[in-house]
Amino acid sequence: MGKPELIIIGASEHAKVVIDIFEKSDSYKLIGLIDTFKPTGFEVADNYVLGDEHSISALLNQYPDLHYFIAIGDNWVRAQVYEKIQLLFPDLPLATAIHPSAQIAKHVRIGAGTVIMAGAIINSDTTIGIGCIVNTKASIDHDGNMGNFSSLAPGATLGGKVQVGNYTAISIGGIIKHGITIGEHSVIGAGALVLKDVNSCCVAYGTPAAAVRTRTIGEPYL
Repeated sequence: MGKPELIIIGASEHAKVVIDIFEKSDSYKLIGLIDTFKPTGFEVADNYVLGDEHSISALLNQYPDLHYFIAIGDNWVRAQVYEKIQLLFPDLPLATAIHPSAQIAKHVRIGAGTVIMAGAIINSDTTIGIGCIVNTKASIDHDGNMGNFSSLAPGATLGGKVQVGNYTAISIGGIIKHGITIGEHSVIGAGALVLKDVNSCCVAYGTPAAAVRTRTIGEPYL
């Protein structure tokens, strides 16, 4: 039986990394990219935009075992695209991307649509939700939880039993102490050291990290 076919939604720099992971894992046959804002034929890492989301219907007729992956870095935008695809194509399976060099312990649960990048470490009894990003050399210690569409930037470090809320982003090099809870839709700044809980819809940074302002749901942060 052949490998299932795959389309990647998004044709940005983030897509380059995702393409590389799928090519290295060799679990799907990548047939191209879907992007509303790039012209058909636009090239990313030797793969080409086939059209926008309305092109998926024709692809499903051609490839009945088609899967998809959303390669969009912004957590809220990724979630909105997911909701749109679910509405248009509710039976279209969502793939997961795991780099072969990632270290994943026993009893780790990883939601569909998540990407685990090169050198990432995920320790025992951790749960990662739908559509998350665990970026290059990020680490999550035991019994952690990442909510749906949350993200860890390169080199972010979570201690044991850390809870990260839905849509929350931990920026590059952020360090979260054991047992901390961070609410939904929050952003932890680059290099921050988080020693106490952080509320939802909060921007926090510094060493030690402190809340500097509130943020609105869907506010850009990349």
